[in-house]
Amino acid sequence: MAHLQLTALAGGAGDEMEEVALLGSYDVEAGPVGAAEGEGDEEAGMRRVQVRVAGMTCSACTGAVEAALSARRGVRRAAVSLLQNRAHVVFDPALAKDEDIVEAIEDAGFEAEILPDSTVSQPKSQKTLSGQFRIGGMTCAACVNSVEGILEKLPGVKRAVVALATSLGEVEYDPSAISKDEIVQAIEDAGFDAALLQSSEQDKVLLGVTGLHTEGDVDVLHDILKKIEGLRQFGVHFGNSEVEIVFDPEVVGLRQIVDTIEMESNDRLKAHVQNPYLRAASNDAQEASKTLHLLRSSLLLSIPVFFIRMVCPHIPLISSFLGMHLGPFRIGDLLKWILVSMVQFVVGKRFYVAAYRALRHGSTNMDVLVVIGTTASYVYSVCALLYGAFTGFHPPIYFETSAMIITFVLFGKYLEVLAKGKTSDAIKKLVELAPATALLLLKDKGKYSGEKEIDASLVQPGDALKVLPGSKVPADGVVIWGTSHVNESMVTGESVPISKEVSSPVIGGTMNLHGVLHIQATKVGSGTVLSQIISLVETAQMSKAPIQKFADYVASIFVPIVITLSLLTFLAWFLCGWLGAYPNSWSAESSNCFVFSLMFSISVVVIACPCALGLATPTAVMVATGVGANHGVLVKGGDALERAQNVKYVIFDKTGTLTQGKATVTTAKIFSGMDLGDFLTLVASAEASSEHPLAKAILDYAFHFHFFGKLPSAKDSIKKRREKILSQWLLEATDFSALPGKGIQCWINGKKILVGNRALITENGVNIPDEAEHFLVDMELSAKTGILVAYDGGFIGLIGITDPLKREAAVVVQGLKKMGVHPVMVTGDNWRTAQAVAKEVGIDDVRAEIMPAGKADVIRLLQKDGSVVAMVGDGINDSPALAAADVGMAIGAGTDIAIEAADYVLVRNNLEDVITAIDLSRKTFSRIRWNYFFAMAYNVVAIPVAAGVLFPFTGLQMPPWLAGACMAFSSVSVVCSSLLLRRYRKPRLTTVLQITVE
Repeated sequence: MAHLQLTALAGGAGDEMEEVALLGSYDVEAGPVGAAEGEGDEEAGMRRVQVRVAGMTCSACTGAVEAALSARRGVRRAAVSLLQNRAHVVFDPALAKDEDIVEAIEDAGFEAEILPDSTVSQPKSQKTLSGQFRIGGMTCAACVNSVEGILEKLPGVKRAVVALATSLGEVEYDPSAISKDEIVQAIEDAGFDAALLQSSEQDKVLLGVTGLHTEGDVDVLHDILKKIEGLRQFGVHFGNSEVEIVFDPEVVGLRQIVDTIEMESNDRLKAHVQNPYLRAASNDAQEASKTLHLLRSSLLLSIPVFFIRMVCPHIPLISSFLGMHLGPFRIGDLLKWILVSMVQFVVGKRFYVAAYRALRHGSTNMDVLVVIGTTASYVYSVCALLYGAFTGFHPPIYFETSAMIITFVLFGKYLEVLAKGKTSDAIKKLVELAPATALLLLKDKGKYSGEKEIDASLVQPGDALKVLPGSKVPADGVVIWGTSHVNESMVTGESVPISKEVSSPVIGGTMNLHGVLHIQATKVGSGTVLSQIISLVETAQMSKAPIQKFADYVASIFVPIVITLSLLTFLAWFLCGWLGAYPNSWSAESSNCFVFSLMFSISVVVIACPCALGLATPTAVMVATGVGANHGVLVKGGDALERAQNVKYVIFDKTGTLTQGKATVTTAKIFSGMDLGDFLTLVASAEASSEHPLAKAILDYAFHFHFFGKLPSAKDSIKKRREKILSQWLLEATDFSALPGKGIQCWINGKKILVGNRALITENGVNIPDEAEHFLVDMELSAKTGILVAYDGGFIGLIGITDPLKREAAVVVQGLKKMGVHPVMVTGDNWRTAQAVAKEVGIDDVRAEIMPAGKADVIRLLQKDGSVVAMVGDGINDSPALAAADVGMAIGAGTDIAIEAADYVLVRNNLEDVITAIDLSRKTFSRIRWNYFFAMAYNVVAIPVAAGVLFPFTGLQMPPWLAGACMAFSSVSVVCSSLLLRRYRKPRLTTVLQITVE
């Protein structure tokens, strides 16, 4: 076994994207990257980790963490989210380790923890696995050649090498095309014994273990885990009662591991999968609880100080007691000193620690301002107290200023933590959609013998599950028994319940309404649609919109500017007072111009708020991406959201986008003496080998003409029945060939038949009769596509096919025009049909007879004058155009949301979502601009007021504690402004079109 090296093989650049990982080559800062750019190849061997970062307070902190990570050797890319307290790091495992990433963040002054991979595993970017099989019964080289030959003929097997001496075989295979069980079965069918030993696949998961009370329990768990085949490594965290395991899912399932732990420990130990999202929610709750505890402590200590200063002097008995001396100090002053010292250095320790971390790495943040302001007030008060104690002259002291500043800042921070938590409500709601448990159907001798309730995270591909009415579907799969209706609105945004029967696909997290269903799980863990939506939304929230670069720049220079302004304020007031430029009565209350100037200076430092600027964009993007997901509009990043607001052109593909994509035959006309039934049989026989949608329409029409029935669809379970039906009445076609953009040709009964467009018929020297030409033109003018048929060198007839428009197409086009967006239709169809369809929906700009590759050229032409161009397509044939567009929108994705080329994924097949996507973008960036206006206006107005600009005219001075309260509420107001986006409602078309409905 040790002689064979197992390696994970990345899919080649030219492979078809059959199972594209949702975030496979998605750059969290640069946006989606096309496969052509080679990003995937560059990062094929890279490791991606999510790191929880504690202690960040503003955008300056995120900049410091990003800089520290980027400077570390081996780190390819790092993106840090302030709101999620998370860093996404891509690095070369040959040059750096997980510990190096944690160390880099801790060196920058923050706490870091590598997060375990989500639920079971992250979406795999690799398309080929390498499996090692034990093969028994081989005796000579002929056996080896036999096994290798059998394996290499299997679909999905790339390469097979068998070693006689070790009785081992290494097989490279595509797990989406063939399973390891099918490989084992093929070897056994050849007369040999076979079993999978290990594969290049691996999953990592965090298990919570109840019953770990002593070191002896840990030893028992160690012994159990060591015996499990396929378990590669594990680490037990006794303090947290957790075990992190890495295992080979091709050899051992997660449920088997959990069951083994319970069984081998005689039910003393019970394991369950830790949900990473619940852990994150727990961390957020801990942060809120910690901030609340500090706030309570600060309040309890600050309220007595406030009373001693403001209330007690007006109560004679208490005033006389506080005025008594204890040594050289007055009792009231001593009490304030003790209480404020506790607030300043015990409660306020977090500000000092954060400020030290920032300054140590040459950056500044809000904590630096708080520390400077409160320390200045505290140090002055202590000096004034000591001066009064030893000289008998008692200048005013301002202990309450620093205590109240810290209290108000903590209050603001607590409100901010609560408000920021609400920005991620969308992800929490998506996570809550997944049911906690599932009903597993147990098999005995091929029959279902019972059912067992299991943790939903332990469902494995291939499991048969029972879904009761009113319960949620536990995993993605297909119905194997029963009929029902399922509400999929929570995942796809489609409000109408969907009918489900045998072979219908179901989505995990959706609600079964009426009947009992038995389903077979196909995708579990991170492979489910729900998990991919959550991953996509999370990644979008990690990304930065370009507009945020402005805020990051301002934040980097903000604190030094404020400190400079504070010093200038102090110098200006102090020098003017010293030179007698203002009357002494102004500073009389403060006893002298030094204290008078110092209070203005402290107010300037404390009132300035860099946090509001840093929160303006990420909070709005976070809320908007969550709101979009709730409406079935998935955004892949803040940059895509920003570009969509300025869209000038929206390019629509015709087939499947503006039309329903359900081609139907409307006309069949013969221009020869052939019988209509024979004509349809001939054409259907020719088209039977074609995969084109028009071919299917012709087959269905011909079948209905002959048998008044409907052909079964091509689902695997009934594919053989369909083929049997076709073989009973179709003629044999030979030498079939499809001609892209033209049609098909083949031989039937020894004669050549051509089925396609004008170009195909005329190129083969077949003359089209005038009567047929006129009939064809009339069809094309009525938005139908004409299919011409020639047989044995002569023209015999034509078929008219139409693809009905979507009912909302015309209204959406009109709505886009009202929004100032120019719709354009691009199609490979002929000019007459294209113009007829365009006229019907109201599109003036039409580009027809364009091949798929040419659509990208049309987009580049429109982009020449700097216009922002959006492309709406199906995400499969339109990938080059979606990638070329500034904003690519893949519509009708349904469960296939892993469309790499698109910036927006519109889950429903409804054009109204195009308007929703653009409108959401505009509303979001309107809100971001307001956030910036509030943040900038606050600082522009507040700093001069705190500096005393209005004092000479009004006599009003802003005390530092009030400045601290203003600063605390400014960042809260920005977060609350972003939260207003949660009230977003999809635009009603009647509103967009300004139509009044009676």
